[in-house]
Amino acid sequence: MSETAEGTATAADPVLLIRDVTKVYGEGEAAVRALRGVSLTVEPGDYVAIMGASGSGKSTLMNIIGCLDVPTAGTYLLGGVDVGALDEVRLARVRNRRIGFIFQSFNLIPRMSALANVELPLAYGGVRAAERRRRALAALGLVGLSDRVRHQPNELSGGQQQRVAVARALVTSPTLLLADEPTGALDSTSTKDILAIFDRLSLSGRTIVVITHEDDVAAHAKRVVRLMDGRIVDDRRQAPVDGPPPLIDDRSSTGAMSER
Repeated sequence: MSETAEGTATAADPVLLIRDVTKVYGEGEAAVRALRGVSLTVEPGDYVAIMGASGSGKSTLMNIIGCLDVPTAGTYLLGGVDVGALDEVRLARVRNRRIGFIFQSFNLIPRMSALANVELPLAYGGVRAAERRRRALAALGLVGLSDRVRHQPNELSGGQQQRVAVARALVTSPTLLLADEPTGALDSTSTKDILAIFDRLSLSGRTIVVITHEDDVAAHAKRVVRLMDGRIVDDRRQAPVDGPPPLIDDRSSTGAMSER
């Protein structure tokens, strides 16, 4: 990797390096300690599921990983860059270029086509129109939606909308794919499609962090981290970082998906 305005990253840097991070909301007796000394390292190519019940701190940790919030104390490096040292402008640039977000509720712009939705992060990043179109079409092809590029969200099923959201997350070639309950609004068939896409992306070397409360989703990850009361209480590896994800199958590797 080359030097940028956000700092210098090298191929040897972990994607995420979180050390003794705490997050406290409020003050005095009303203070809520959402994270209590969390440390987590995620290497390039890993596929990590972060799990926990409501109130465990997993959403707070996701917001910090996604540069949507800052820790009260501790250190967070994203690709070797100290996020805490960045001003708001550079932090926004990091979010746009280095993190691909996938949300439970899709967060697509209703009156824009699938293609335009996927192009949006590139437009914010100042990429020229022809290059935006080329990259967006390629990303939609990766998720099996080459025949739906002109459709608006209300003309797509829930599963197809989430696949557009995955393409939008991929289009900037981010350091990290960060997914918040990505199958929470989907039926079982569409859930299998999205998990097959994640398996295939993991197989190609993408670094993925998924926030989930579903064991079936976590079963696809190479590593499962569990939080309770703001602390990591279990960290279990299910497959090697440099190996395939544990539930990869022919369907995932060939990219076969339903029409839903």
